[in-house]
Amino acid sequence: MSNHEITALQQQIGELKNKLAALQKQSAGEEIPDYTFKTLDGEVHLRDLFGEHDTLLVIHNMGQGCRYCTLWADGFNGLLPHLESAMSVVLVSKDSPEVQRRFANSRGWRFRLASHGGGDYIEQQSVMAGGGNMPGAVVYERKGENVFRKNASVFGPGDNYCVMWDLLNMAGLNGDSWTPQFNYWQRPKKMDDGGENLVE
Repeated sequence: MSNHEITALQQQIGELKNKLAALQKQSAGEEIPDYTFKTLDGEVHLRDLFGEHDTLLVIHNMGQGCRYCTLWADGFNGLLPHLESAMSVVLVSKDSPEVQRRFANSRGWRFRLASHGGGDYIEQQSVMAGGGNMPGAVVYERKGENVFRKNASVFGPGDNYCVMWDLLNMAGLNGDSWTPQFNYWQRPKKMDDGGENLVE
């Protein structure tokens, strides 16, 4: 494929993304229940998570055991102040609030966190029908006392939500040849400090 063909395809993708954005903007959404979540401060309702905004982005994270979910959240964390200028943001997972906070601290995440515990919320609000604890994001709108599910999208290798995939593609790599890790440090064959009490 020539550089001209690559540029033309990039333009086509840009046009399709503009059409998708227009359809997403028009989506009226559907009314949903006011689910409950657990946090370090106690139980909260979905409506509580909106804060001062009427739009809420809920990031569906599979929990501390998923390297891919960690990759997406690492990327979103850098965008968090920009996102929160437009809407409220919360990251949810099945993990307990204590586990969520400990893992978030280890990653330097600044998200507000809430646990659905694998219950009704994730079963009924999965980003893919019948998908259960799938990674992705859902946007909700608050209209008066009611909450509406406006749009949702699944996360996966090669998607629009992690810049890593496009950068890998430019280098001729992809999700088949690269897998995210929690960290990239490798123990040297010989530790100059003796290696005692090393946590790997």
